[in-house]
Amino acid sequence: MSEENKRPLLGKTIIQGKLECKTGLHIGAGKETMEIGDIDNSVVRDPLTNRPYIPGSSIKGKIRCLTERNLGMQLKSLSGGKIYRHECGNPACPLCRIYGSSIEKNSTIPSRVIFRDLSLTEVSAEVLGKMETGLYMTEWKFENTIDRLTSKADPRNLERVPAGAVFNFEIIYDIVKQEEVNEDLTNILNGLKLLTDDYLGGNGSRGYGKVAFMIQKVTLKKKEDYSKEIPIEFKEDWTNIPSDVSSKLK
Repeated sequence: MSEENKRPLLGKTIIQGKLECKTGLHIGAGKETMEIGDIDNSVVRDPLTNRPYIPGSSIKGKIRCLTERNLGMQLKSLSGGKIYRHECGNPACPLCRIYGSSIEKNSTIPSRVIFRDLSLTEVSAEVLGKMETGLYMTEWKFENTIDRLTSKADPRNLERVPAGAVFNFEIIYDIVKQEEVNEDLTNILNGLKLLTDDYLGGNGSRGYGKVAFMIQKVTLKKKEDYSKEIPIEFKEDWTNIPSDVSSKLK
């Protein structure tokens, strides 16, 4: 393997904090069928807890888009003119090396950054769980589209996460080249700043999706931190679970 194709791991930078919804947030969930009285556009929810959450892909995609514009990147059509984005496949590109590129089959660039799904804080979950809106932890938002010629109204309803809801966020950046760390982290953090002055999710031009980030902790883990010998303890009540799943790291 040539030197330019190697992808060493020098460490990881872990950024943790909170995201607060300053206005109602709508990140939609696809719906194949609709019953009478249903919401036209529901929000995405965790199938186990039924709590609304923010997909990490929504944050990553929006920040990538805003960073493209901020860096003045050249856009190209990648789906017959339906979608335009920057993806040059150059390992030195400050955008492709952070967010990844798969435009060239023989020169795929893996993403250096992970955006975890954002879950509600327990405090927010408790507050939202006590709301009496007819929906679980969310609110209705009723809107109308008015025909300019006939003045006929076309009403619709959407589901939103209310303003004031707080989510936990975690971003993990892989350190691959020491000389690129400062530029990469600067672009990631500037992406968060850009998002606070833009919007997340749908219907941003109508006031939805204003968010604020509060970074609470930044952790640097070096390569050596992932090479230490760690004792493994097995629990008796885990005997029916494969050992590679039941092992617990102290």
